[in-house]
Amino acid sequence: MISLGLGAALSQSGLRVQAYKKGPDYIDPMWHQAATGQPCYNLDYFTQSRSEIRRTFDRNRGLADIIYVEGNKGLFDGVDTLGSDSNAALAEQLDLPVVLIVNAQGITRGIAPLLSGYENFSDSIKFAGIILNEVAGPRHEAKLLAAIKEYTNLTVLGVVPKCSDLYLEERHIGLVPRNEAQFSDTYIKQVSTLVKEHVDIDGLLERSALLDLPDTGSNGPGSNATPTTMLKIGIAHDRAFGFYYPDDLQAMQAQGAELVYFDTLSDENLPAVDALFIGGGFPETQLDALQENSSMRSQIQSFIEQGKPVYAECGGLMYLCKNISYQGQTRNTVGVIDASVKMTEKPIGRGYAKIQAYHSHIWGIGQNIRQQKCCHEFHYSMLEGPALDAGMAYEVTRGYGINGRTDGIMVNNTLATYCHQRHTGNNPWVTEFINFILSLKEKNT
Repeated sequence: MISLGLGAALSQSGLRVQAYKKGPDYIDPMWHQAATGQPCYNLDYFTQSRSEIRRTFDRNRGLADIIYVEGNKGLFDGVDTLGSDSNAALAEQLDLPVVLIVNAQGITRGIAPLLSGYENFSDSIKFAGIILNEVAGPRHEAKLLAAIKEYTNLTVLGVVPKCSDLYLEERHIGLVPRNEAQFSDTYIKQVSTLVKEHVDIDGLLERSALLDLPDTGSNGPGSNATPTTMLKIGIAHDRAFGFYYPDDLQAMQAQGAELVYFDTLSDENLPAVDALFIGGGFPETQLDALQENSSMRSQIQSFIEQGKPVYAECGGLMYLCKNISYQGQTRNTVGVIDASVKMTEKPIGRGYAKIQAYHSHIWGIGQNIRQQKCCHEFHYSMLEGPALDAGMAYEVTRGYGINGRTDGIMVNNTLATYCHQRHTGNNPWVTEFINFILSLKEKNT
């Protein structure tokens, strides 16, 4: 809430703001893009190398007046015990000062040893200051400020009161996505006002010195050269599907693809395209609208049965199955995958994953050395049906995938997975998909 409000407040002041999100995440970046007006890029040690993180950071901040990175979990948390993948490691690598947001609910003098621990745990962290959150009132605030002043060297940059009416709804997979929340613009205005009233933004900028970023010589993402359009890729983008990494889509454009967005809920016709990419999202929350749009379902089914290339991830995989059952209701979906989707109360696949392509992979990448590809998954659903007995595209060496062992259902020239891939040096999936599309176009000409 605070980082979102800060991004919106800075943008409203006339600054060009560039946001980043640490870790694998689609939902938070969608909110930050709405707040700043710029795509938010992910920085993730599991799917990216350190040099790729640096390039992503530098490439997209070239036109920004100010940048901020929202962390995930705590400052020193991570998979690695030594902290090489923590928020602190990212702050050190990118030479960024840290603003520590502390939930002060139920704490008074105890804030001092907590903050002292953070302050003295690592010599490599530069603290710009702290923002106290969930403060109950003036008496609570006075006790906190007195303890911080007496026992630490940290500067308090803001004291944000408890605001139960501004909690964003969470459900089985995280926050409600911005593309689904009808109240998003109103909410962003509210948190922006809250931050402007309770955070010393000028003091934060002064202590962070973020306005004096060195010029990287970048003109933002992409290149000045305009690639020749070789193909058109339809991108499902609506309240049901919206989980896409902006740099993956930019990689498609850089390799000659024109992106054509369509709405599975309201568009009657599929656009004239060479291929489809149906990303993740929450199709289970839009089941009535998805079923009612029988024209779109029928056209996608025909597109696949004609052998045209399709790539679908998680929510996209679910949509291509026969039906989805959620909260006691079952609705029909596209039906090209011979399986039914059952939503579950607990996560089936959650967190980082690694996959290896089998030789039978329809994109042809299994003919190469079977390199492990780093990706991630987060699904509260499972498949039931004959499709699970067919050959799969990937062996899962970490994570769950479709059945704990494999992932990637292949139907005609369609590939549908639970794992979310990201275009990196370790996993150049965009290039592999585009090469596959072009090879099919060449065969059919």
